[in-house]
Amino acid sequence: MADARPLSILPTFVREEDLRRSIELMFFAYRDFTGEADTMLADAGFGRAHHRAIYFIGRHPGITVGGLLRILKITKQSLSRVLRELIDGGYVHQDTGARDRRQRLLALTAKGEALERELTGRQQARFARAFTESGAPAMAGFHQVLLGMLDPDERPEIERQLTRAR
Repeated sequence: MADARPLSILPTFVREEDLRRSIELMFFAYRDFTGEADTMLADAGFGRAHHRAIYFIGRHPGITVGGLLRILKITKQSLSRVLRELIDGGYVHQDTGARDRRQRLLALTAKGEALERELTGRQQARFARAFTESGAPAMAGFHQVLLGMLDPDERPEIERQLTRAR
């Protein structure tokens, strides 16, 4: 859970108005970041949960269902519905684990890879534009801010995942 310290013990450069502005900018940026993808997904009959699943399956081919559940932090029931729709639509295929036959290993099909590339490409373009406009130090600072927003107990695992994905 995020630290809800009173504003009085924050550094003097952090004012309540700056925090509120940051919150509003995050809402607006998220709205625009997801807007194009939402439209594309809706055309396929999918939503944001499908998008997150497609993204992380594409990023981690062969991920187990349990691994995907840990990343997405959604219920098994919700993921089951999403995966069924993605599998039935030909976007994801699942295999059984070679050593543990109970494992279900997930990967994108060619159709899933094409959708993931299109969705991610548009979002990458949005980040590329923003980073080009703001510069390398701002990009590094943005990454640091996002890491700082993570729940402290989650941060080490997410940092490991980001390091492995390079």
